[in-house]
Amino acid sequence: MQSSLIGKIEKSKRYAEEPERVTISAFSAEFRGENDSHIINLNDGKWHCNCHFFSEWGECVHIMTLQRLLGRMLPVPSKASEQE
Repeated sequence: MQSSLIGKIEKSKRYAEEPERVTISAFSAEFRGENDSHIINLNDGKWHCNCHFFSEWGECVHIMTLQRLLGRMLPVPSKASEQE
């Protein structure tokens, strides 16, 4: 293996330990829930989910779960509705 590639691998390991280096500005995911799959999007700091609960409340378990998983990599406005 080339020494330059080895250096890149080591650097990526170090970066992976510092998630604050990354800010996710747009994101799309499929969330497989207990009853159905849902599409979750983050654009310009605003979340959207196609589940029924989100359409009524503007928040849902699918988004809260992704907020917990992605943590420090999310821009501050998108975490405003996160619950402890």
